[in-house]
Amino acid sequence: MQQHYDLIVIGSGPGGYLAAERAGNKGLKVLLVEKEERLGGVCLNRGCIPTKTWLHSAKIFYKAQNSVQYGVSVSGAEYHFEKAVAWKNKVVDLMTKGVSFRMKRSKVTTLRGFAEFKHKNTLKVGSNAYRADNIIIATGSSAALPPIEGIDRENVFTSDTIFSIEKLPRKAVIIGGGVIGLEFASYFGMVGVEVTVLEMLPEILPQVDVEIAKALGNALKNCTIITDARVQRIENRWVVYRKNGNEMSCEADLVLLAAGRAPNVQGLGLERLNLDYSSRGIEVNDRMQTNIPGIFAVGDVTGKSALAHSAYRMAEVAVNTITGIKDRMRYHAIPWVIYTYPELSGVGLSEAQAAERGYHTKSKTLQLRANGRFYAEHGREQGLCKVVVDAENNLLLGLFLLGGTNSEIIYGAALMIEAELRVRDIKEIIFPHPTVSEAIKDTLWELEDTQ
Repeated sequence: MQQHYDLIVIGSGPGGYLAAERAGNKGLKVLLVEKEERLGGVCLNRGCIPTKTWLHSAKIFYKAQNSVQYGVSVSGAEYHFEKAVAWKNKVVDLMTKGVSFRMKRSKVTTLRGFAEFKHKNTLKVGSNAYRADNIIIATGSSAALPPIEGIDRENVFTSDTIFSIEKLPRKAVIIGGGVIGLEFASYFGMVGVEVTVLEMLPEILPQVDVEIAKALGNALKNCTIITDARVQRIENRWVVYRKNGNEMSCEADLVLLAAGRAPNVQGLGLERLNLDYSSRGIEVNDRMQTNIPGIFAVGDVTGKSALAHSAYRMAEVAVNTITGIKDRMRYHAIPWVIYTYPELSGVGLSEAQAAERGYHTKSKTLQLRANGRFYAEHGREQGLCKVVVDAENNLLLGLFLLGGTNSEIIYGAALMIEAELRVRDIKEIIFPHPTVSEAIKDTLWELEDTQ
């Protein structure tokens, strides 16, 4: 006899577990299916949380060695990788147990196993079948493997496997100058590893404002960035690439493949349903509905926005739609953060993106060294605030911050864009002093004062 549920969620990453929790709290009978041993998906186990734990330890080590100007001198500072790993494991263990607790509290049934569609309302997990009125696909993504000879060597890792290393390398080569690649480049560089980033495009972070991306690249520690570099093969401890028609190579004890991620759509039986999907992900509308009634998709598997907080919001929209609450997903004001040191965050449109959409814009970049709080805490370290404004109606279109821990500030800019605030509206907001957030207002004043 088939077991029946109001909702089955496939995958327990951010979008999956939040959807299950929200639905359970609304009184729905929910089954959460997860193929891995622990709940939490890539984000908790191999992504967001473990990377930020490693990065935090590296920042402490780096600052301990570079704090003389603040009156602090630390002699004999050492980085103990095995202790950093132990702390990372402790944090991940606590967070994943927290997800399990939340599922129990919301009366969500969890099941280990791989789910496959047998019908639009029926899933097979192991030898058992489960039926539901609604199904949410939240299977996430996996590291993409570029067609490079030698990627099966034992010193080659992806962002999904890098946390298995037992010691730090002397030299690391990172293939890919996107978000994941640069975060690991920042980590390894701060703990003394000699890092080379190979990016096939003319610039790193191709979706980010060029001015800000270049500034970040220049600020990374112990890191050489080589653009227009097409990797040909990996031979023992050498990565061979072509640049300007010439074959070149760099030495690597460790190679990290950071060439993007691909949605996990294989093996689900989607073709059996004639569900619309491609190599980019599952097609959904702004209510997270697929072309099959009763089937929804959220998170990385949609290919819409590969961010945990986007997956959270998608999950809320899907559950609201299922329970009859009018809601829709909006993508124009989703903030993003690159947790390098210095951090880089942004929200909205860059100048290039705005131009592509037909906007006539004006912009201004302000050095954060002009901000008292930033200079007191970071000295002459790199720091920028850049605003992009619609020249016709003075709407804020985009805002980008480089330097310090701006990840705790950027949500304010997201709110400004979501609320469609004009420059005048923002200038009337009273920002606390002294804070780095004041740079947002100062940059907008500079924009108007220099027009």
